[in-house]
Amino acid sequence: MSPFLIAPSILAADFARLGEDTDRVIKAGADMIHFDVMDHHYVPNLTFGSMVCKALREYGITAPIDTHLMTTPVDDLIINFAKAGSTYISIHPEATHHVDRSLELIHSCGCRAGIVLNPATPVEWLTYTIDKVDMILVMSVNPGFGGQKLIPSTFAKIKAIREIIDSSGRDIRLEVDGGITEDNIGSLAKAGADTFVSGSAVFHSKDCVATINKMRMEIDKAIKSL
Repeated sequence: MSPFLIAPSILAADFARLGEDTDRVIKAGADMIHFDVMDHHYVPNLTFGSMVCKALREYGITAPIDTHLMTTPVDDLIINFAKAGSTYISIHPEATHHVDRSLELIHSCGCRAGIVLNPATPVEWLTYTIDKVDMILVMSVNPGFGGQKLIPSTFAKIKAIREIIDSSGRDIRLEVDGGITEDNIGSLAKAGADTFVSGSAVFHSKDCVATINKMRMEIDKAIKSL
C-alpha cells in the first residue's frame, strides 16, 4: 500500500449516478473511497446506510472502502457495513458506551478498526486504544457537514498523534478529514498525516485527474522539504 493515500468522500459525489461517479475518481487515481455515515442524531445531518456500500460493491467498485460512522449507537452498523463490504470502519469514542468492545467487534467482523477524534476530543483517548486501532482519523472540521474550512489547530494535533504512533511501533494510518485541498494537503503531510479525505476538492473538480496529481505533487514536495 502506498505511504500516502487519497480517499475522496462520496458525500460530494453525484448521487443520481453514484456508481459511475465513484468509478470516475478511482480511475483518476484515488486510493480509497470514504463513506461519511451520518445519523441525524450524533451529528445534525443524515446521509446513507450500508445498502449504499453494498450497491457500490455490486456495481463493481473494488477499491478499499473507508467507512466513518458518525452515529450512535455504532455496534449494529459495524456489523451491517462489514457485511456490505467495508474495509476500514472508524468510530467516535463518544458514540459508544464501550470503545474497546466496539473496536474488537470491528476486527471480529474482518475489518480494520479506526478511532475518530473530533476537534475538541483529546488525544488521551489513544492511551488505552492504540493497541486496538489500524487507523486514527483526525477531524479537521466539526463533523456533520461537508464543505467546511479546516481548523488550524489540526496541525498541532496531527504532530502529537504522529509521535504517539511512531512511539507505539505499530502500523497505524493517520487520516485527516475536513477542508482538505491542494493548498493545504502538503502541510498536513508534513505534520504527519498519511491518508487524506477530500470530498468537494476531488468530486467537484473539473479535472479530477489533475487535482489528484497536484495533491500528490504537493505531498511529495512537502515530504522532501523535511
